[in-house]
Amino acid sequence: MAVDFSGQWEMFEQSDPEEFLRAVSAPDMMVKMIREVKPMTAITQSGDNFVISVKTPLRTNTNSFTVGMETEFCAMNGTKCKGTAQLLDRKLIIETEKFTLIREMQGEHMVETLKAGSAVLVRRSRRV
Repeated sequence: MAVDFSGQWEMFEQSDPEEFLRAVSAPDMMVKMIREVKPMTAITQSGDNFVISVKTPLRTNTNSFTVGMETEFCAMNGTKCKGTAQLLDRKLIIETEKFTLIREMQGEHMVETLKAGSAVLVRRSRRV
């Protein structure tokens, strides 16, 4: 059975984000404010086609892509990078030259694991 990420998601927990943000060269302002920010994520999924919008007080970031097709993604720090999304083992995996993002369902929660080099950021969100 395919996993359905569709819906509105509110982040309620995250691991230490500063190391990851520095690894992807995020602006200092973003690094300082990130602990106070609770992103809202809207995901529209139609088969292998996705539209993912992440909204914070600082910015709204929207990426549209098709699984298996190379796409230009806008990263959380505003930079653009090319990558390809895959659906493997009920996980949505996006790999770019700068970072890897893994989205998966764990019970009722969506867990996002972001990796850049040795830096890892884990975020947990619930549907709203």
